[in-house]
Amino acid sequence: MAPIRSRKLGRAPEPRVSRTFRLPLSKLKAAKRALGAATATDTIERALDLVVFQRQLMDGTRSMLGVRIDPPEPE
Repeated sequence: MAPIRSRKLGRAPEPRVSRTFRLPLSKLKAAKRALGAATATDTIERALDLVVFQRQLMDGTRSMLGVRIDPPEPE
């Protein structure tokens, strides 16, 4: 069995699980095109990465509420 390659540099590959999903083919094809993915698995992984990233952005934005950011001093 070939080793699983990680998309993130410097990280060990995560264990994989096999799942079966019933998804609308049109939605999967549209997402595949939009994400530039080669396979259905890659499409789902990229979509999940985007969801996680969106949550990180929202959490980071919330944590910044009330923090004052001043423009840099003119030279």
